[in-house]
Amino acid sequence: MRGLRAQAVAARIGEIAPGTARFVDQWPTGQDVEILPPVRHALAEVGVRYLFSEDAPTLLPFAAQLFVAREVLVRPSRWVWPRWVPTPARRFRTRQQVAFTNALRPIVRRRRSSGRLGDDVLGEMLRPSSRYGLLPEEAIVDTLPGITIATFETPSRAAGWILLHLARYPQAADRIAAEAALLPADPAATTSTHLDRLPYTQALVREVLRLHPPSWLLTRRAPRRTQLAGYTIDAGSTVLVCPYTAHRDAREHSEPDQFHPERWLDDSGSPAKPGVFLSFGTGPHGCEGAALAMAMLTLLTAQTARCYHLSEPPGPEPSYQVTTFEGLTTAGLRLRATVRS
Repeated sequence: MRGLRAQAVAARIGEIAPGTARFVDQWPTGQDVEILPPVRHALAEVGVRYLFSEDAPTLLPFAAQLFVAREVLVRPSRWVWPRWVPTPARRFRTRQQVAFTNALRPIVRRRRSSGRLGDDVLGEMLRPSSRYGLLPEEAIVDTLPGITIATFETPSRAAGWILLHLARYPQAADRIAAEAALLPADPAATTSTHLDRLPYTQALVREVLRLHPPSWLLTRRAPRRTQLAGYTIDAGSTVLVCPYTAHRDAREHSEPDQFHPERWLDDSGSPAKPGVFLSFGTGPHGCEGAALAMAMLTLLTAQTARCYHLSEPPGPEPSYQVTTFEGLTTAGLRLRATVRS
């Protein structure tokens, strides 16, 4: 998708940075805070604004409800119902999807009728492409709910792990803070050049994603009969790919269980090498929003470390619970922020 390509994201860094900075500015200091809800709200605002620009305030409440509907739907249950059974969770999800599309449809029609398509992702979808021509309205309103959720669901899970590592590895946080000191005082003035000057921050983000990929289990369908690692895979078979274990393959990562961001700072640790880094998938079905997610997470990490020292609550109780249903998450994560002097 054109609006989510790396070049398009790089051109709009100044629109992404203010949202992540607002999250940092609003973090209550000196107290233990359950941090995933405000992270999710901040990244949802960033993602929806990236997709819809000036129409984001209208759509953000509906996007939040889409996320709630998804969370309700994926909660573990004693019973596994066939997909065609209209359970309460599925009916709730359907209502929220309808509400989102009902709010989106007049925006699509207004932009098309006025000719002011916009420079955001929606605007790109409204423009004809050489491959697909002019997309029909139904294709746009059917596609965008899923894209909207994707812009902040997985990044929010990743952000929990990243903030936890800033608390547990203060020396790494100090190094990020030193890099982030060069960011502009006005977040809106941030550019892709500033992002390029955060190599260690980006390396830490990648290392956390390597150790704790939010999408820890991927599915792919074999289009034809093939051989894989000595096994015959029949055409149409579903293949499960587990980034969590693949990222711990010592043939690709030295000391794979160790947290070592520096591994991404040399060419041997390049995420471009096929099969080495799977947190965003790979190949033609890799995540289209990878560049946007990396920009959001890098800026959130840098701005947080620049302002705060993070710590876990004292005491024997863990500061979070690991959940694996749908995604690898630090459920209930509580952290304390102390202003960095």
